[in-house]
Amino acid sequence: MAAGSRPGGALLLSLPLLVLLVLPAAGGGCAAEGGPLEPFDALYASGVEAYYGGDFAGAARCLERALRSRRELRAARLRCRRLCRAQVRLAAPGPGAGGDLPFFGSVLRRADCVRRCEEPRLGAVSRHRAAEEVRADFQRRVPYSYLQRAYIQLNKLEEAANAAHTFFMANPEHMEIQQDLENYKTTSGKVSLIDREARQHMEDYSAGVRHYDKEEYELAIEFLERALKGYYSEDEDCQIMCEGPQRFEEHEYLDYKAGLYEAIADHYMQVLACKHDCVRELATRSGRISPIENFLPLHYDYLQFAYYRVGDYIKALECAKSYLLFHPDDEDVLENAGYYEGLLEGAVDPATIKPRKEAKTLLRRHKLESHLLQVAAAGLGYAYTEPNYWNRYGPRQDEHSVPSSISSEPEDGPRLSLTKKPMPKPDRELKEGGPLLYSDVKFVYNSQQLNGTQRVLLDNVISEEQCRELHRVASGIMLAGDGYRGKTSPHTPNERFEGATVLKALKYGYEGRVPLKSARLFYDISEKARRIVESYFLLNSTLYFSYTHLVCRTALSGQQERRNDLSHPIHADNCLLDPEANECWKEPPAYTFRDYSALLYMNADFEGGEFIFTEMDAKTVTASIKPKCGRMISFSSGGENPHGVKAVTKGQRCAVALWFTLDPLYRELERIQADEVIAMLDQEHLGPSEMNINPKDEL
Repeated sequence: MAAGSRPGGALLLSLPLLVLLVLPAAGGGCAAEGGPLEPFDALYASGVEAYYGGDFAGAARCLERALRSRRELRAARLRCRRLCRAQVRLAAPGPGAGGDLPFFGSVLRRADCVRRCEEPRLGAVSRHRAAEEVRADFQRRVPYSYLQRAYIQLNKLEEAANAAHTFFMANPEHMEIQQDLENYKTTSGKVSLIDREARQHMEDYSAGVRHYDKEEYELAIEFLERALKGYYSEDEDCQIMCEGPQRFEEHEYLDYKAGLYEAIADHYMQVLACKHDCVRELATRSGRISPIENFLPLHYDYLQFAYYRVGDYIKALECAKSYLLFHPDDEDVLENAGYYEGLLEGAVDPATIKPRKEAKTLLRRHKLESHLLQVAAAGLGYAYTEPNYWNRYGPRQDEHSVPSSISSEPEDGPRLSLTKKPMPKPDRELKEGGPLLYSDVKFVYNSQQLNGTQRVLLDNVISEEQCRELHRVASGIMLAGDGYRGKTSPHTPNERFEGATVLKALKYGYEGRVPLKSARLFYDISEKARRIVESYFLLNSTLYFSYTHLVCRTALSGQQERRNDLSHPIHADNCLLDPEANECWKEPPAYTFRDYSALLYMNADFEGGEFIFTEMDAKTVTASIKPKCGRMISFSSGGENPHGVKAVTKGQRCAVALWFTLDPLYRELERIQADEVIAMLDQEHLGPSEMNINPKDEL
């Protein structure tokens, strides 16, 4: 890879980081260590500068130091704040005039304690105030993307593989990194990769659930108990770190004229909101926005059943009661608790078995935080809405679930409350099998035959002549990199991508650069496809275009030997596919508003290029489809339908790609403009192409 290219492909260098690159790092670059801790943002800037200058050894050294500096900064702040909490207790205010002096005196002493503790190692506080954009880069693990490329240049493949894996864990949608990881595994045989930023309580939780699924209950208990211990330790750290500087976004600092108590309240409410959100922070995987739902209570739910299976009924009851602190109306666990009490009858008084103290303490604190935040929102004008931190029935299910009934248990035995509950009722009822509207369209396979959900394969959607005409239009209007921010090889360096939109086709037709009838054909076939999808899936509301793209991918000569990549890596269309976690995160930058997708193929005279569906692991192929003229595959756009395209190894593969939405707010702007162009053409009596999409031609 050339030194001037951006590692990680699609991640663009932010403007503030560009500014950093032209500023000298504090201390004259990535100099020898010694003295106060070097600011991580300065080290990061030096590392990026070295990378773009071709000094890969220097880049790796500075980037590693930046990562270490950031970790040491957090550790130093935690150590000092914890030490000063213990050494300087906050005094209670007394009555009368001057009664507040003991309290404020203790505040001043604690502040002095923290400053004196931090300064020898960190230096001046202002040295470590990184820009928001730099902090965001570290949150998204961008330094590891640079590190991976630097280590490749240094031929340190193991370090490169671990850096790539660490970046990928926070950016599972990043297609280039996915391919890099597959290459590492193929070339080095390295299958086990290290996430250098892994959160131990999350790792232990995942390990515990894996053992649970295998019915290895003793190991499940060991890891889940360790995960709980780590969770509460991380919660304490999170609470302490919230006591750092806050940003007063609604105020200009120099113009800030609030009185003593308003200023204290302003700062404290931000600290309190941060502390209250630690529950979400500790339940969120690295780089993600959405937390694992019901994360902390799930530990106790798994444990209550696991302890029952190993015969420890006291611990089973203890964990059941701990879970009920969060969900006191959960019928399954209430039944389980009663069952465990029956098993203990005559041996132990069940009333003496209490919920775990740490769970009670956390929940009591969490409720008090919520009360204070809502009081502030009502009385002091803060904008605050309390999230549902313990939601059990959100849009994603925990993949580490157990069957809804345990056949080996007696009728009156306990049941696990986290068993797969029905998915929440969607906005629409999922159906399929509606009329295809056009007599020439041929049904091929439905969802069941394609081993999935909300899938359909059709043939003869357009004719051979229409395919040839559309192909001629494509050759006259397509632009390399169109739809991919100008990148001619956005998914693989072994193919060239070209594309065009409906509006561009009509514009070229109106200008006479391509035949107007042929340009109109593109518009008409996309409308035909939309109507078929809307009808077949029996949608009870209008399906709108979200994006329409005529795209061709061409195999590059001389680059096809020993290819092991995909033409388009496995992904989902409205969520970020995370194969490691068996999740698909419906959050930006995914196009979360997309509901249905379709691909209408134009030719078959190429090699490779099969469309494939996979399981959530992005590896297990559930269906493979060979494109040909007039064939259309359509499916719902969510995580239930991960898909990709096998390598095109010879020739050019062309298709019309269509994405649809049920939300009119996300209608394709170019489509609306194209509709206006069509209306204008119709007024000028330049009628529709010979597409047979009028009602008289429907079945």
